[in-house]
Amino acid sequence: MMQITILAIGKIKENYLRDGLAEYLKRLTSFAKVKIYELEEERAAADPSPAQIEQIKKAEGRRILAALPKDCYHIALDMRGKNLSSGQLAKHIEKLALDGKSQLAFSIGGSFGLAKNIVDYADFLLSFGHMTFPHQLMRLILLEQIYRAFKMNSGQIYHK
Repeated sequence: MMQITILAIGKIKENYLRDGLAEYLKRLTSFAKVKIYELEEERAAADPSPAQIEQIKKAEGRRILAALPKDCYHIALDMRGKNLSSGQLAKHIEKLALDGKSQLAFSIGGSFGLAKNIVDYADFLLSFGHMTFPHQLMRLILLEQIYRAFKMNSGQIYHK
């Protein structure tokens, strides 16, 4: 069974997001072991300078690197990454499994995105398009897409 780790900066505060995450985590139990780690988000001034933003991203990046499982296939969510359809993501995950990659890790940055060293360290950069999503909501979107991928890969019907 595939092990999936999601490393996400910041805590989920909204009940509707927590409920959605719990639902998809429950649905995924028959396909994979999924763990979400909420890593501390750096505090930022109301209008941080570019240098302050880089400091924040670096600090959050250190937390992500420290939490990454050993020998995992690391997928970083980044707008500059490859934009895949749901079917393409399903095929990518299936190919990873066939190639013996049983441990995946996804990293989701904070409000300012991921540090350069996290992007550089990733085995794959995944984009969910050019739109900007709140990083807390991105967890739910990612989990739904992972669930959709497993349903597709198992030949089961899932809402289109």
